[in-house]
Amino acid sequence: MAKALKPLTRAPLLYISVQDAIKDYIFENNLQPGDALPSENELAEQLGVSRNSVREAVKALVSLGVVDSRRGLGLFVQSFSLTPLLDSLPYAFMSDLRALEELLDVRRILEGAMIGEAIESFSDHDIAHFDELLGRMYHYAQQGQPCLREDREFHQRLFINAGNQVLLKLLDIFWIVFRKAAQHADVIDVRPMSTYLDHVAIVDAIKAKDVEAARAALERHYDKNRHDDSLRGRLERMKEGGKFS
Repeated sequence: MAKALKPLTRAPLLYISVQDAIKDYIFENNLQPGDALPSENELAEQLGVSRNSVREAVKALVSLGVVDSRRGLGLFVQSFSLTPLLDSLPYAFMSDLRALEELLDVRRILEGAMIGEAIESFSDHDIAHFDELLGRMYHYAQQGQPCLREDREFHQRLFINAGNQVLLKLLDIFWIVFRKAAQHADVIDVRPMSTYLDHVAIVDAIKAKDVEAARAALERHYDKNRHDDSLRGRLERMKEGGKFS
């Protein structure tokens, strides 16, 4: 019996090959942020491709934060930053319900793993800041209103002393993705007082410097979010309607 033909592997688009060539050039020449790159004309000539292909590649590298294009000056190596990649994550996860659930799990794991180090870093000023946030959250909870801004600030403050900007950005993006999904599904926090009490438990554990209690409080908080019937049900219905993949 004859063997079936294997699908052909397509060659990458030309501008992608140009991107790879430019990145290899930066690496092989040990170029640093601010160092000049060949002009688009020089790149096209050296690579043997059209200037249009180079222009497409450069645009993509600029959007990724690899190359800096300065009008009238030329192309330069950009300072490395994860910001462009991280900023695109909310849109990448918005259409996938399963990915949203997994993203919340990752956030829960990260915060649980880092809370011990965070607790050791808190000063009296930090504790006072948490108490002030809780006061604002209680004010909204009494009125049956969600406190999205305070919730976001609370979780930022938990790890701000770590000095890890990538961690802070990533944790904030988890918050943005989840809240955007909730807004997209037209869901609000239907139990704001319960949310407030979750945060009280976290702060109580911080004040006692009880890492396990803080970790357990975070677990309870995220477990509620993950299994919130109003949010999950609405997202599931949107999924059935074709709005989520």
